[in-house]
Amino acid sequence: MPDYIYLLENRLSNDQRHALSQVREAAREAGTILFLTGDAVRDLTSGHAVRELEIAVHGNALKLRKTLEKLGGKVWGEDEPSRSLYLCFPGTVRVDLVSTHRVEYPKPGRPVFHPASIQEDLHRRDFTVNSMAISLNEGSFGLLMDPLNGAADIESRTLRLVSNYGFLEEPALLIRATRYRMRLGWELDPRSQVRYENAKNEGVVESLSAHARSQELEQIGHEEEGLKVLRALEAEGWMKFLFPAWTADKADEQKLNALHELAVELLVQGVHADISAAQMQLLTAGLSQKDLAALKKSLLRPGFVEEWNSLDALAASFSKVLLAKQNTASSAGYKLFTSYDPEAILWLGFTTKNPAVQERYREFLKVWPEARQRIPYALMQEMRITPELAGYGDIVQWIFLELIDGKLTTPEEMHAFLEPHSPPAPPPQVTVKRTRGRRGEAKLKEQAFEEEEEEEPMVAEEEMDEMVGDEEEFHLGEGSPKVEIDLERDEEEEPIEEAEGAAETEESEDQNEGEEGEPAPPAPISRPPEPSPKAQLATAGKNKKPRAGIAVKAVQTAAKPKPESKPKPAQAGLATKLARPPMNAVPVPPRAMLGSTMGKRAAALATPANDGKPTKASVKGSGATKSPDKHAAKPAAKAAQGKLKSKPARVITAKPSRHLQKSKPLKVAAKKSAVKAAKKR
Repeated sequence: MPDYIYLLENRLSNDQRHALSQVREAAREAGTILFLTGDAVRDLTSGHAVRELEIAVHGNALKLRKTLEKLGGKVWGEDEPSRSLYLCFPGTVRVDLVSTHRVEYPKPGRPVFHPASIQEDLHRRDFTVNSMAISLNEGSFGLLMDPLNGAADIESRTLRLVSNYGFLEEPALLIRATRYRMRLGWELDPRSQVRYENAKNEGVVESLSAHARSQELEQIGHEEEGLKVLRALEAEGWMKFLFPAWTADKADEQKLNALHELAVELLVQGVHADISAAQMQLLTAGLSQKDLAALKKSLLRPGFVEEWNSLDALAASFSKVLLAKQNTASSAGYKLFTSYDPEAILWLGFTTKNPAVQERYREFLKVWPEARQRIPYALMQEMRITPELAGYGDIVQWIFLELIDGKLTTPEEMHAFLEPHSPPAPPPQVTVKRTRGRRGEAKLKEQAFEEEEEEEPMVAEEEMDEMVGDEEEFHLGEGSPKVEIDLERDEEEEPIEEAEGAAETEESEDQNEGEEGEPAPPAPISRPPEPSPKAQLATAGKNKKPRAGIAVKAVQTAAKPKPESKPKPAQAGLATKLARPPMNAVPVPPRAMLGSTMGKRAAALATPANDGKPTKASVKGSGATKSPDKHAAKPAAKAAQGKLKSKPARVITAKPSRHLQKSKPLKVAAKKSAVKAAKKR
């Protein structure tokens, strides 16, 4: 479905849009609603030229007469029974203002009119293609009303009767159907064609009313090709009932063809002339004066007859103005052609014998249009005078007028003429230039960024390397004893707490001894709390796979836990076998503390056995030391106990990594612990 607002704004001429706006203004003042109906809606939808506007008004259209006359409308006639007003606006725009009504036919050709709504008005019309309406009101402008699906018949180019008795009740529809078929090239649908033939054979056209006769006679002159329509009506036998004296033989066919050619040439140059009056003059050229007068008297609109009679006077008036001294310049003559009455221009150009007038017509139609080819569009583009600029059309028109007057012959003159109309140049575009980096610099930055992102996981991996070696033995520096690691864990919590306390006591004693033996190290810089070693191991295990150099051998043992192993005598006074708890319970110290804390733990492991019982240092080295979060270690220990009860224990023996083997603080602490143990013995 097409956009009817677009059609109203683009398919209608400027004069037709102006007339439509004036009628809408009058209806707004009167407080009535109105709709565009009839032939105008059909021609807009089908793509044909719109020759007249029919507007349906809710209420009495005759009450708008005075308002419309003030707005520039000229009354050509009116019909009291149907309360219709026939108007003509400037530019010869014919507007039929009709009150919405319904019709009853007590006798064929004798309609009785009743006020009604727009819906009932559309149902009383002749064909479905004419039973459509477009709203012209503020809130619903452009809305289409199509209760009888006329748009589908327009699509199929079909004429379909609204009422099955249309030809019988209104014989004028027989004449109208013939005229539509000749003008539009459409055909009646099969059922309507059968009804057409039946009504024609029954002779219902004899009941044609005087109002319908006058309307159909005038409509012949308003047709685009009136002679073809006249011949079609004559072939069907309808002219005998309309006006018997008027036949196709009375028309001047040769002059009619010349008139149409001149009208097309004027239309190309922007002169929209209505050929109705001039065409009627040539269609009735062979009628006698008596018959011609009778024909004019029987037409529907007296205003149209007046225009027909005044054609010669309008042409003579235009001839005087065109040849006046103030209009000798080409630009003045062009303005006159494009602003004067189009019908007068058409009739003067067709009938004049004056050589001076003929020369001006030749200039307007042949010479002056060639000057448009010399309009400097390229120069205008360079000077930023584009169609988007306000007043672009006026600038083009001024250049054209200067060219037809023989001015602006050089590019310099054209540039000087256009300079005042050239808009200022836009500000230059600001571009930010970036220095070009050295080759490979971006790649190095990207690699550095990736290394920073991987730094945190790498710390966890290195700590795992420090705690887990490639082999089954765990060495605490050079000369440290070998320790067997068992994954068993005491089920009772009290020994763990005692071991934790003992570890704390031993750690404090070691600190005091360190203060006596050598100067205290500088106070460490305060740092934010680090995550527990257990959490670091868990994170490292989830996020990263162990390196190829780290080998962890898991050996499944029996489901029952092993009995607690007794410590053996120390080898060389430095080693003691300890029962090791599960791997998850071993706190992993940060790398920064490996030199101090791990060294002290190694010294504690090097102390001899006390009567076959594990010492504080052995308990501390067994992995039962208190984690940084004391309260979090107990639930973890309980969870580990539950897991060990249900799953077989795993024994993991590892060899310390290269970081622990080369740790100098660890070696010094081990030696000190060995010397201290020797003194005590």
